[in-house]
Amino acid sequence: MPGGDLRLSTSTVDGQAILVVTNTGPVVAPDTVDGLFEPFRRLHDRTGGDGFGLGLAIVASIAAVHHGTVAARPVPGGGLEVTITMPSSGTG
Repeated sequence: MPGGDLRLSTSTVDGQAILVVTNTGPVVAPDTVDGLFEPFRRLHDRTGGDGFGLGLAIVASIAAVHHGTVAARPVPGGGLEVTITMPSSGTG
């Protein structure tokens, strides 16, 4: 989204590496979040020709291959927060 914000944070908790990516953007209904992890799914009101709706599906696949998890939640006022949790190195 032009003029939007993107925030990244990293941490380690109980031997797990955690990456949190938060962006601003349109309001995301909570019941649509899970569908955003399916290939070729995008928010219904997105009309731009940029992208193919593969981003979160690829993130989920990469996390799964490395025995990690990914979760998302809408940000109040618009945008999405995506949390990727990966096991410590040597297990993935």
